[in-house]
Amino acid sequence: MDMKIYRAGSQPSVPGPEECFTGRVRIDPLFNPSEPARTSAALVTFEPGARSAWHTHPLGQHLVVTAGVGWTQCWGGPKKEIRAGDVVFCNCGKKHWHGATDTTAMSHIAIQEAQDGSPVDWLEKVSDEQYLSALEPD
Repeated sequence: MDMKIYRAGSQPSVPGPEECFTGRVRIDPLFNPSEPARTSAALVTFEPGARSAWHTHPLGQHLVVTAGVGWTQCWGGPKKEIRAGDVVFCNCGKKHWHGATDTTAMSHIAIQEAQDGSPVDWLEKVSDEQYLSALEPD
């Protein structure tokens, strides 16, 4: 096969699993890895107040914010605002979270590679106190 077209709507949307997310999150798979590649991508939509749990990616992750306004934070660092058009790189093994603001939805395309069959290691949920902590000014 020289090329594969993944048709829009050919893969069903799924809700973000409760153990990995807080609030209403929809995941629309875009593509899964085809050997020997290890890269996958999904469009993830967070309703206001929704966010991921803390997690890491063994080979890092790129987030391409496609709509809305959100927040992201690395463990021990400041919470930062992200907006449509921004691209975020979460470095290999760095504990972080991302999601919508408390008043605005946010969508991003998440692109990551798997190592030993897994692109992510899920950790504890982000507390309301962590989520609502002060935003670092630009």
